[in-house]
Amino acid sequence: MFGMGLSLRRSDFTRIFKQPKAVFIGLSAQMIALPLLAFVVAVLFKLPSELAVGLMIISLAPSGATSNMFTNLAKGDVALSISLTAVASLITPFTLPLFTLLAMDHFMDSGEKFELPLLKTVLQLLVISVVPVIIGMLMRLKWEKVAAKTEPLIRLFSVVFLFLIIVLIILKNKAQVADFFLQTGAATLTLNILLLALGYGLAKLFKLSRAQSVSIGYEVGIQNGTLALLVAGTLVGNSTMMIPAVTYSLLMFVTGFIFGFLLRKCARD
Repeated sequence: MFGMGLSLRRSDFTRIFKQPKAVFIGLSAQMIALPLLAFVVAVLFKLPSELAVGLMIISLAPSGATSNMFTNLAKGDVALSISLTAVASLITPFTLPLFTLLAMDHFMDSGEKFELPLLKTVLQLLVISVVPVIIGMLMRLKWEKVAAKTEPLIRLFSVVFLFLIIVLIILKNKAQVADFFLQTGAATLTLNILLLALGYGLAKLFKLSRAQSVSIGYEVGIQNGTLALLVAGTLVGNSTMMIPAVTYSLLMFVTGFIFGFLLRKCARD
C-alpha cells in the first residue's frame, strides 16, 4: 500500500472526473457485481460455511499492485488501472468488514460465528491500507525522484511478498494442500475466469476502448490476496477462511497470464 502511494499523483484521482464512464463501470463491476457473483458461486458449489465466507472475503478485497502489473503486460490503460485500484482501496476498509459480517450471518450458524467488531476492524483496515498510501503520496510530493526510483522495487516486492506468504502457508499446511484445492479450487477458478470475462465484457458492452476494457478486466479479476489473507487469518482469526484466498491468489496468476496472452493474440489477429 505504501508502494501504491508512491505511484499516485493528483491526476489519478482527478481522472475520475475526466473518465467518469470508465471509472463508474470499473468500480460498479468491482464493488457490486464481483461480490454478487462470488455469492452465486459459493451457493452453486455448496461450499461449507467457513469456506463460503472466505470466498466472499477475497471477493470483497480490492485489486492490488498485481492488477496494475498485468494491465501493463497486456498493454491496457495503466493510468485507469491505478486510479481504480486507488479508489477501491480507499473504499474497501469500510465495505469489507460490513459485508464480511453479512456473509457470516448468511452462511454460518450462530454457534459457528467468529467475532469481527465492525468499528475496530474498519479502523484496523484504515491503518493497514489507507495510512501507508497517504504516507507514500506525501513522500512522493517531497522527494519525487527518490519515490520514482523506489516505487517499482516496492511494487515488485509486494508481488513477491504475496507469493512468500502463500508459500509459507502451503509449507505450514503441506499435508492439507491437496484438500485445499479439492475443497475450493473449482470454485475459485470458476469465479476468477468469470470475473476476468465479466470486467472485460462489461467494458466492451459499454463501448469502452480495448485498453480500458483490459484494465477493467484485470481490476475485477485480480484481487489483493495479501489483504484477504490478513482479514481472514488475523482480523477474523479463522485459518479455514484463508483457504479460498490461497487458492484464488495462486490461480489468478495463471489465469491472468493466459487472459493477457489471449488478449494480445486477438489484438494481433
